[in-house]
Amino acid sequence: MGVVPYSMEITSAIAPSRMFKALVLESHIILPKIVPEGIKSVEFIEGDGGVGSIKQTNFGESSHIKYTKHKVEALDAGSFYCKYTMIESDIKFDKIEFITEEVKFVAAGSGCVCKMTSEYHLKEGCELKEEEIKKGKDKAMGLYKAVEEYLVANPDSCA
Repeated sequence: MGVVPYSMEITSAIAPSRMFKALVLESHIILPKIVPEGIKSVEFIEGDGGVGSIKQTNFGESSHIKYTKHKVEALDAGSFYCKYTMIESDIKFDKIEFITEEVKFVAAGSGCVCKMTSEYHLKEGCELKEEEIKKGKDKAMGLYKAVEEYLVANPDSCA
C-alpha cells in the first residue's frame, strides 16, 4: 500500500483560536448553521469530540456523498492542532483505503494560516493523481472560506 501526501496552506483574517473552534471543536454546531444545504448535520457516534471520538458528517441532498465518519487521533486545543482519519463513507473509494488529515492553525498577524497535510493510503497497485486530490481540496477551501465569512460577520461567534 502506497501513501500519497498532499499539503496546502490557507490564510485567514480570523484569529487561529476562532477558526479552530469553528472548524474543529464546535463544527457540529457551526457547520450545519453556516452551510445547511451542504452539511445537514454533524453528530458524535462515539465520544464527545476528544481523542478517540468518531464524528459523522451528514451531507445535504444535493451532495454526491451522503456521509463520512472521522476518528479523532490527536487533539491539542492549546496549539490549535487536530489529526483525524476518515474511516468510513457511503462512497466506495476504488483507490483509497483511508485518509489521514492533520490541521494546524498558526497565528499570522491578526489572523492565521491553516496548515493542512493529508495522507492518502492507497489500495495495492493503485495510483492517485494530484488533480483527483485537488477536487476534494477545492471543496474544503470553499467550506473554510464560508466559515471565515461567517466569523467576520459574527465577531462574537467562537470568541
